[in-house]
Amino acid sequence: MNTLVKIRKIREQFDVNPIFAYKLAVSVGDKNLIEDVKKLLQEKPKPFVKWVGGKRQLLAQFRLMNLYPPEKFNPVKNTYFEPFVGGGAVFFDLLPQNAVLSDMNKELVTTYNVIKNDVEALIKSLKKHKHSKEYFLKIRAKNPDKLSDMQVASRFIYLNRTAFNGMYRVNSSGGFNVPFGKYDNPMICDEVNLRRVSDALKKVTIKHQDYKEVLKKAKKGDFIYFDPPYYPISKTASFTAYTKDVFLDKEQIELRDTFVELHKRGCFVMLSNSDADFINEIYSGIKGVRISKVEAGRAINSKASGRGKIKEVLVTNY
Repeated sequence: MNTLVKIRKIREQFDVNPIFAYKLAVSVGDKNLIEDVKKLLQEKPKPFVKWVGGKRQLLAQFRLMNLYPPEKFNPVKNTYFEPFVGGGAVFFDLLPQNAVLSDMNKELVTTYNVIKNDVEALIKSLKKHKHSKEYFLKIRAKNPDKLSDMQVASRFIYLNRTAFNGMYRVNSSGGFNVPFGKYDNPMICDEVNLRRVSDALKKVTIKHQDYKEVLKKAKKGDFIYFDPPYYPISKTASFTAYTKDVFLDKEQIELRDTFVELHKRGCFVMLSNSDADFINEIYSGIKGVRISKVEAGRAINSKASGRGKIKEVLVTNY
């Protein structure tokens, strides 16, 4: 059975994207194809942090709308870049052969690299944490600049698992300031998934850098997914400061210019953002670029009436 036939059979049986279907096809034999693929799917890693605005819930919608992944992207010859990696939902969905992940959140990038390089020590550290408000406040008050990389990663995952709704928010000084979450028994250490994530990251490049660095490496045929801090849809909407730096009109236009440069270079580019008039305006009228509307659920409002479905845009050049 050739690889293309195996990919078709896998996609007929399972809801997976073609890039991951290829990886599965070359990993299993012909004899027990479906059973072997089912086992691999059960062992697939998932994002190790909860992330506000994470894309796990939207990926099936992207596929149904034929917006993702780019049909002509070759995962063997080309590279996948995710410059605002966050929780990495798209990376973990694709699990491409060649990938470069990056972010300006230094603690997040440190955590990715600790999982990649020393997951067993991290698991051991995570198991020492306690679940109480007093302990949470003590850990939250620690200055990550004075901690080892291992301590940074352990603190980062602990706070993500125990803070309110898995939010990541910092004040103007860069200090984490999300309140304690009222969970009965949060899973602070998911050691099975952490080991799977570590295996998935072994050959991945993970850097603490500005998204514009992608311009130095990306070449024709590469696939870049931008998931930046969203443009606020109201004056009070920008409450999830991701880093201490702002990301408003000037920054969004600079990102648009980077998108256009990559588009001209022959890269496949996909970008998520809020369905704000400003975002629609700056991406409109670019030849070969289309803006699609998707529905996303949001559950970070403290009041139930403030939650529900909202519109987002997905900008693509393929």
